[in-house]
Amino acid sequence: MQQRKEALLKPLRIIVSGGGTGGHIFPAIAIANAIKVLRPDTEFLFVGAEGKMEMEKVPAAGYKIEGLWISGFQRKLTVSNLAFPFKVMSSLMKAKKILKSFKPDAVIGTGGFASGPMLRTAANAGIPTLIQEQNSYAGITNKLLSKKVNRICVAYAGMEKFFPKEKIILTGNPVRQDILSMEGKRDRGLEQFGLDGNKKTILVIGGSLGARTINESIVNCLETFEKNNIQLIWQTGKGYYETAKQALAKYDGKGMQAYDFIRKMDYAYAVADIVISRAGASSVSELCLVKKPTILIPSPNVAEDHQTKNAMALVTHNAAIIIKDSEAREKLCAQAVALIKDEEECFKLSERIAGLALPDSANVIANEVIHLVNSR
Repeated sequence: MQQRKEALLKPLRIIVSGGGTGGHIFPAIAIANAIKVLRPDTEFLFVGAEGKMEMEKVPAAGYKIEGLWISGFQRKLTVSNLAFPFKVMSSLMKAKKILKSFKPDAVIGTGGFASGPMLRTAANAGIPTLIQEQNSYAGITNKLLSKKVNRICVAYAGMEKFFPKEKIILTGNPVRQDILSMEGKRDRGLEQFGLDGNKKTILVIGGSLGARTINESIVNCLETFEKNNIQLIWQTGKGYYETAKQALAKYDGKGMQAYDFIRKMDYAYAVADIVISRAGASSVSELCLVKKPTILIPSPNVAEDHQTKNAMALVTHNAAIIIKDSEAREKLCAQAVALIKDEEECFKLSERIAGLALPDSANVIANEVIHLVNSR
């Protein structure tokens, strides 16, 4: 009894593994922040993939991170696939070293290349493990890990077709803390982005890395947006940023702006009348919480077409509009202008998407992690 009491009181040591995109990184940070509120003495170590965006974003959030030499296996024949077995072995060996030196009380995985080796190694060592599956269609890494981990937190109902039913908890997706409170941010957002509060504004987010189809479609829309007095906040991703700036040069002073990455996303949501977005799991969860009328353009370049499945989880409730990636260049402009002018339809979409929000996800998952440690 005394040993158990001491275990409950000692500082927690938690490893969080996940990355590759913002959709894996921001939930990981949100979970760590929520645990920190419940147990301020917790020490965290993040584990990501070398060269990926988590190696920048996690330290910016105030957490330590170590990188594994790991990347995905390409479905087509490539030279990089020849290194894949060596990367897996290297990552498993480093994961063992990390566990031995850090001695975690629990390991959390939010998806991405690094979470596979880290969670597998921790589960084999008998360390309490939890994975958080963001999508409505489970990825292969999490499906394989589900047999070994203790708990699986999901964002959608019906996930027992992928995971053992007794391990599943419906939690929703954790989101960035600043998204949870939007009250009073519109005026600050207008000032931040230099926008006119009497004009309509479209927010375009192609994911943290950008989206070529959406970016090219928006270039085709610029003239139409100007004619209809529509303002634009456009997150392009780094790869398209310079192209977007050149396209916007002749619209200087018209309230149309491009950013490679929007750091004050809560302000961007606050000023947006409608949103055009990919259908990554984190983006969908954020859009539900901020209650924005949304046009979703799912990426076709993801495993098992899971973004389309994420989008359809909203569309079946008439809570969003979907446009196929292959049709976006042709249809997006007219659809966006029609929606932003239809205030009644915007109101209906806003009400319906808000009804699908699960606002306390990070806290629910944090409590589950602490419960796993205490039940050990």
